[in-house]
Amino acid sequence: MTETASTILSGVGESARRPDAALKVTGEFAYSSDLWLDGMVWGVTLRSPHPSAWLRSIDVGPALAIPGVLAVLTHEDVPGRKFYGVEHKDQPVLAIDQVRYQGEPVALVAADHPETARRAAAAIVVAYEPRAAVTDPRESREVIRHQPVRVGDTFEAEVVVTGEYEVGMQDQAFLGPESGLAVPAEDGGVDLYIATQWLHVDRDQLAPCLGLPAGKVRLTLSGVGGAFGGREDLSMHVHACMLALRLNRPVKIVYGREESFFGHVHRHPALMRYEHGATRDGRLVYVKADIVLDGGAYCSTSPAVVANAASLGAGPYEVPNVRVDATGVYTNNPPCGAMRGFGAVQACYAYESQMDRLAEACGLSPVEIRVRNAVSQGSRLITGQLIDSPAPLAGMLRELEAMPLPPARETDLRSLPGGVSQTTHGESVRRGVGYGVGLKNICFSEGFDDFSTARVRAELVAGEPHVTVHTAAAEVGQGLVTVQAQIARTELGIADVTVATADTSVGSAGSSSASRQSYVTGGAVRAACEAVRERFNGLPAREALEKLGPVEETREYRHRPTYPLDPHTGQGDSHTQLALCVHRAVVDVDVELGLAKVVELAAVQDVGRVLNPLALEGQIHGGSAQGLGLALMEEIRIRDGRLLNASFTDYLIPTILDMPPMQMKILENPDPAAPYGLRGAGEPPTLSSTPAIAAAVRAATGLRLTRVPIRPEDIALSDKGPDSGSDRRSGNGEESDGERARSGGD
Repeated sequence: MTETASTILSGVGESARRPDAALKVTGEFAYSSDLWLDGMVWGVTLRSPHPSAWLRSIDVGPALAIPGVLAVLTHEDVPGRKFYGVEHKDQPVLAIDQVRYQGEPVALVAADHPETARRAAAAIVVAYEPRAAVTDPRESREVIRHQPVRVGDTFEAEVVVTGEYEVGMQDQAFLGPESGLAVPAEDGGVDLYIATQWLHVDRDQLAPCLGLPAGKVRLTLSGVGGAFGGREDLSMHVHACMLALRLNRPVKIVYGREESFFGHVHRHPALMRYEHGATRDGRLVYVKADIVLDGGAYCSTSPAVVANAASLGAGPYEVPNVRVDATGVYTNNPPCGAMRGFGAVQACYAYESQMDRLAEACGLSPVEIRVRNAVSQGSRLITGQLIDSPAPLAGMLRELEAMPLPPARETDLRSLPGGVSQTTHGESVRRGVGYGVGLKNICFSEGFDDFSTARVRAELVAGEPHVTVHTAAAEVGQGLVTVQAQIARTELGIADVTVATADTSVGSAGSSSASRQSYVTGGAVRAACEAVRERFNGLPAREALEKLGPVEETREYRHRPTYPLDPHTGQGDSHTQLALCVHRAVVDVDVELGLAKVVELAAVQDVGRVLNPLALEGQIHGGSAQGLGLALMEEIRIRDGRLLNASFTDYLIPTILDMPPMQMKILENPDPAAPYGLRGAGEPPTLSSTPAIAAAVRAATGLRLTRVPIRPEDIALSDKGPDSGSDRRSGNGEESDGERARSGGD
């Protein structure tokens, strides 16, 4: 992908045009699923139908007998290490003696046509011995990580509220399913063209499984149709390369939508019990939390997700006494790992629900209770970490509260819950308003060597100065290519900039996740540009390049160090940067039909420094949309370890008809430790939008609603009165009993 003067004429702080915008809108953009090479064949994966079973035998003969089938591989054909994983190498390339989740890869087929490959995969005879599956995380005895946080010793208060909360399994639901093309090389290695988030870590997992040195495994980023964490783990990478090396022919694998649901990790479902104690005037005294995260069959990034849930488990509030326990466990459910918000989303829904309950118990407004306990610069997180950059949460809440509310409900049927289906004429529709606050760490944490590398080359092309920026940072739709070019133009004053395709021929840029790329890769590009500019020795670019010839510099950028959390107390400076977003949601609810329509979202977010205003607004809109999805519709349904809704017909995501108008106020309070003072912005809106919407639905219905997504059957009042039912608000102005969240089963 290239960025040139014809597609970008702006520097840092301006709404530079995306170079891929027109191609994506017109359908001409080349995604990885569009890859094609003469002589290529097609790969298909056979997957387990059982969530837990012994694997007794595999007969590949019937598949090999089908004309057009070129190879059938099992675990015995893995040329190198048989296991891989992002943090722990616990996931088999192909199942060896057992399967641990429905959809686990068992065998591979290559054929001259994709349909032939699919028929051959179905012809493989596998003898399974099913066994009891562990699907309830509370029953698991296999702990991935337990992280406590302990502060203070006072756990009594005048006002106490407790609640049990549940977050369902959310899918990243990206546009482009997993796909890639593996091409055998003359040196005995392989070139993989792949849609991913993390080129170098992919390579470092892939090479040992292929029995090859890292230098013989080369990855090039292909067009990525969204990611949101779902491409941090390997999917078909090893499989395509194994087949290509076996056949000495290019092999392409493209998952269909159903297989994609089995082929990547999802957001961790969570079961959480919280207890908040406060003074009568609403000042927090203590927070207790027990957070259980279902990691599924394999580890993936669960340890880091647990750490985030623990360290951010009380939210952006000052609280002197804390007892938090966050635990990730193995089950026979689908593997879970990175998704936008990364552990902080689940905790945020629970602690924000608690703050609303506390406000009710203390007779305060939802905004006031938050303002009275808000962190600010100089506060400390529950881990003891000092907030040493601007954190104007109280002011953000006041600005959000002051934003005008939308007008009273309209009579236009299209604006009502149910829309043009005309399920209601508004007679049973009630409106609610809710607030949510999110605190998210930016960049990798707990001592991870978080850095990025950039190579910048300036030269004369047709007599004019030209800059090429080369990094391994994955453009996954977030606009990173645009930002890299903006930085180069700003630092070098040269309009003509090309951003080279990301690949492993340049040093690592880390993952396009954790809202980190503008920070870390932006910092690397800036540093490399500064080094090039120093070589100019004060001369104008054209004059310097006429004198020096091409000038090229490579630089790494690392953020300030972080440290692991203490395994017993949870104390430590584990994060490099924190970001805040606050949301207000206005929701109309048809209490008879159980339908909800988000009328408006308003958001205030501090981004430190705006690099690209239009792209930033898109990030806030996108994060808010995923938060809306989690609040009202998005959930992978699992029964006895089996996935029930592996399609976009049954797994619902917000459409343009579901997204409301948004008011936004973007603040710029620079972080002195960050390049340009910027603050990662992509994830925080996902945190705060979900609890804000849930709170608005509670306000409209009078129901406790301790689980997201909220289903129609959760909120339909039918012929009951507004205060009937065991799940209605208690009305106790001082203390509320604990509640048990509804089961997630069907």
